[in-house]
Amino acid sequence: MSGDREAEEADAARETTSAASTARPLRRDAELNRRRILQAGREVFAARGLQATLNDVAHHAALGVGTVYRKYPDKQALAEAVYAEELDEIAVMAREARDADDAFDALADFLEKALARAAHNRGLRELMRQGSVEGAGLTRARQAITAHCEHLLARARTEGALRAGVTEADLAPIAAMIDAVMAMPAEQPSQPWRRYLVIVLDGLRAHPGQAELPDL
Repeated sequence: MSGDREAEEADAARETTSAASTARPLRRDAELNRRRILQAGREVFAARGLQATLNDVAHHAALGVGTVYRKYPDKQALAEAVYAEELDEIAVMAREARDADDAFDALADFLEKALARAAHNRGLRELMRQGSVEGAGLTRARQAITAHCEHLLARARTEGALRAGVTEADLAPIAAMIDAVMAMPAEQPSQPWRRYLVIVLDGLRAHPGQAELPDL
């Protein structure tokens, strides 16, 4: 009886080991597919905007449409996942800017880098403009970006580098103005939005004898 029990336990152990070894590759495959879908979503939304479909993403990822739908039931869910990651990365950039010695220069550098990402990402610009995609991850990332920018503005104000009357509420309209320039057809291969960002930043910096800004 003892020998039978040991044999049964050995068989059970082999089955458990076999099941675990089968599950691990499946989990790895599922994670690889998830990352492929997210990367494909990034590239497709960046190129075509948020009107791109899950079918477009599946084709770009070289995966079956069913695989994409099992991971993300609709385009909204995929767009939330893609742009939560995107905004998290921008939030990290904003957080790193806080460590710079000169707050105004750090803010200007952050705005240039963040807008450079948007310049090559149609979906990100649509997200900023329309706010049609929402989710907890997006909300958290937006709040982090806002908090870091507010910190930089407060420091720049304390350092005397920020024009009197400029507030945190000015940043969103500035981004919208630059977005409008990005949307204009460019006659030259250069990026004209950078020209206008420099003009805007010069208007944000404190200079002697500046006129008082009108109230919002």
